[in-house]
Amino acid sequence: MNKSISEFTVEQIAESIGVKQDILNNKELTSLIEEISIKAIELYESGKKIMLAGNGGSAADAQHIAGELVSRFYFDRPGLPALALTTDSSILTAIGNDYGYEKLFSRQIQANGVAGDMFVGISTSGNSQNILEALKECKNQKITTVGLTGAHGGKMEELCDYCIKVPSTETPRIQEAHILIGHIICSIVEEALFGQGFSKLFSMATKEN
Repeated sequence: MNKSISEFTVEQIAESIGVKQDILNNKELTSLIEEISIKAIELYESGKKIMLAGNGGSAADAQHIAGELVSRFYFDRPGLPALALTTDSSILTAIGNDYGYEKLFSRQIQANGVAGDMFVGISTSGNSQNILEALKECKNQKITTVGLTGAHGGKMEELCDYCIKVPSTETPRIQEAHILIGHIICSIVEEALFGQGFSKLFSMATKEN
């Protein structure tokens, strides 16, 4: 590597900013984030929940987003039901042992999901088999599906009701954008349901839809 640590550091930050700038400049992507947020508001108003899953760093993102919803984001308010399907070691090892790794999340959705819920599947490649199986199970149960993936979309694109394809093929850059998108959705949902800003606007939008 013919560059200094300082040069490499600046390059990494610039690349991350570049991906986020591409999202900012893409009206289709920003509108999709808004659509997903409105759908989440609707389901919470109907007493439903959000489930999330991913592998590795994406598992951490699923848990991070669930934590923001259940606890709080910007301000104190009632907790919102959200469940990361990546955290119960007994369930995960039982399913992995009895049914295989590809069934880790679909089995949990079969057990805990109900029609009207939302599932957020996170996969930088879009091809994680256990996420694909989960998305298929969601279709069976009429659960709204959201995919967070990279530029190519992978196999999960055709299985999702909403699929946000981050305009990058580099795993770190994709994951950095995924948590940004998760934070935006959490913020919109929190403000719409419990804040003063645009809650009336979102209430009108959900009624129109």
